[in-house]
Amino acid sequence: MRSSQILTHLKEVDPKIYQVIKKMELKRLKKPKNSSSFFKNLCCEIISQQLAGKAALAIVKRFVDLFEGKQINPDRVLSFSEQELRDVGMSWAKARYVRDLALKVKDKNVRLTNLQKLDDELVIEELTKVKGIGNWTAEMFLIFTLGREDVFSHGDLGLRKGLEKIYGFKNKPTEKQINKIVGKWSPYKSYGCLALWSSLDSKSS
Repeated sequence: MRSSQILTHLKEVDPKIYQVIKKMELKRLKKPKNSSSFFKNLCCEIISQQLAGKAALAIVKRFVDLFEGKQINPDRVLSFSEQELRDVGMSWAKARYVRDLALKVKDKNVRLTNLQKLDDELVIEELTKVKGIGNWTAEMFLIFTLGREDVFSHGDLGLRKGLEKIYGFKNKPTEKQINKIVGKWSPYKSYGCLALWSSLDSKSS
């Protein structure tokens, strides 16, 4: 179901992004009922870093297929060697990162069960304790796993390209220029991100 509240807000504050988002099948981001999917989602986010969609999906599928019943938890991840993780297609670095995530969650150095209760900055602070998880991965987790509606990722190349396309930047926009635009979208920055990514689709006008 389209959210009239989001569309109305973006129409009032930024007609350019509204022209993109009004053509989308916009649905409210879903907040998780519990933390059961968090570990698996983070593993998949690490695996997908800096990969094109099809390549990422293929490696993620092979990773998930390692686990009987698709039940992915820290103990089961740690039962695989880096070589076994490498054999599904991920890089050596990502194999180490996935195991580091598993070890830190198992040892309770990173607590995933508390993330829903934390504000965005504290979620990022917690997740970036893991090797290979930087701000971008944490921000994608905020949007797509926690369903946070007011997140923008300055480190996402697609978002920058979308801004250049929609707002006519001839040169790479500065952080100050970006903040001037996306600040108006609050409290719905995440939906502005969805619109920017959509604008890069060849089917989008």
